[in-house]
Amino acid sequence: MPSTDSPKPLPPFDNRFDAQTGIAVEIAPDIVRISAPNSGPFTFTGTNSYLIGRDDLVVIDPGPDDRKHLGALLGAIGNRNVRAILLTHTHKDHCALTKHLKEACHAPIWFGGRHHLSRPKYFLEINRLHGACDWGLVPDRKLKDRDIVDAGPLKLEVIATPGHCANHLSFGVVDTPFLFTGDHVMGWNSTLVATPDGSMGDYFSSLERLINAPWTHYLPGHGGADYISPYTGGSHREEREWHIYFSFSFGLATGLDYTII
Repeated sequence: MPSTDSPKPLPPFDNRFDAQTGIAVEIAPDIVRISAPNSGPFTFTGTNSYLIGRDDLVVIDPGPDDRKHLGALLGAIGNRNVRAILLTHTHKDHCALTKHLKEACHAPIWFGGRHHLSRPKYFLEINRLHGACDWGLVPDRKLKDRDIVDAGPLKLEVIATPGHCANHLSFGVVDTPFLFTGDHVMGWNSTLVATPDGSMGDYFSSLERLINAPWTHYLPGHGGADYISPYTGGSHREEREWHIYFSFSFGLATGLDYTII
């Protein structure tokens, strides 16, 4: 653990993101973002859905059950084939539109398994996120850590990143700097880790894993891209460990269920 004698400043949040709601925005070749119109305190400017591929596509996180957003997605997809609908996790702001998109595109749904708690509830404990989760959605294919998904000219590596919730996945575009982080890492705000739906211990382990991973350009479920310096050890590792230490200490001192990135 780094010394606390000279604490390093935490990275600033960036709230300047222009979502361009409903518009297909090209992030990079064969990567398009369409933001849903569900802005709010926990969703910022809305949920980001992503189309990856060219003639054949995969869709990441269809988003909330909103017909305008469904129309925007279908308009951007056009007559192209959707190989699969991928979910980072099963909170409804990311997945409620999934069944409608599946029906429209005849595409299978792939994600990390049915929604479940990170740990059993304590006696009389309330899961504050119970209503925000889709407990009944079942994958056509359960994705596992390090699975590879073909997305036309691109390939996605599945990275298990539990913490925000138990079945949370990230998707790294192989041989590029791009990583779709869902709600695990966002540049605009802290990430909610509300037990027992989520797990702070799992979150820290997943964060450390991404720190050591090759991807440096994070495309989140809400807000704009977050740029992470390539991991080279030394001062970078100490800086990130300080952030984790600060977040853990802050959580213990306040009893809050979220961490600061």
